[in-house]
Amino acid sequence: MMESFLITSRETLEASLVVGVVLSYLGRTEQQKYNRVVYYGIGAGLFLSLISAFLFTIFAGGFEGRAEELFEGATMLIAAGLLTTMILWMLKQHHIAKEIEGKVAKHLATAQVSNWGTWGLFFLILVAILREGVETVIFFGAISYTSGINWVGGILGIGVAIAVGYLFFVGTRKVNLRKFFTISSMLLILFAAGLVAHGIHEFEEAGVVPGIIAPVWNTNSIIDENSIFGSFLKGLFGYNGNPSLTEVGAYLAYVILIFGRYWRIENFKKSMQKA
Repeated sequence: MMESFLITSRETLEASLVVGVVLSYLGRTEQQKYNRVVYYGIGAGLFLSLISAFLFTIFAGGFEGRAEELFEGATMLIAAGLLTTMILWMLKQHHIAKEIEGKVAKHLATAQVSNWGTWGLFFLILVAILREGVETVIFFGAISYTSGINWVGGILGIGVAIAVGYLFFVGTRKVNLRKFFTISSMLLILFAAGLVAHGIHEFEEAGVVPGIIAPVWNTNSIIDENSIFGSFLKGLFGYNGNPSLTEVGAYLAYVILIFGRYWRIENFKKSMQKA
């Protein structure tokens, strides 16, 4: 449940922030007549996201045996890569609101003389929604191969993200988004590490990657990975009761590399604030 909640809340909040910045800017500049363009972009983005989910389901269902193991492993590694780029990209955004407002201002200026500016605003929203939608489809595809998708957690994540976005832009603006992104980033890094390990496991099953010393240990007698608690740990942190040395090495290498990169970015931001 927690992994589904994390994914949908993070993806929905990122999309909500883009939409919120645009609508807020249109309101401040008294150009609410373009609000409908934003709503059209949201609708189109959601529609295309649903199509991508349908196509992914059809495509994924066409594999069997070794091909299925390779596809599942590749999906998990791609999802881990997308999560990593998303986390690191968000960390580097110091003035994301100003950047979005700059793009909106440019599109609105063009809209005064032609329809291209209106279309630019439409595609800005469409791409923002579609990007998060496609990423969610891939992430959920990866989750379905590990602990399974929990739709209750996913729906709760969407609801919480919309509420947080609403409070931030329409309410008091006292919502600490930095703290939310920091905590969720920590959990998502561990979640991505689990996807890397599970992806390597699928490649081992397909005979592409050697499973050195398999298993290194077996803790299923203590915490069974198929139990309720074990499934929770498996889905959120990539717990495996009997991993190979290759899986353990991949997990640790990812965590060390990404957390190292994470702290370097954080320290750089702190040094810039003090300067």
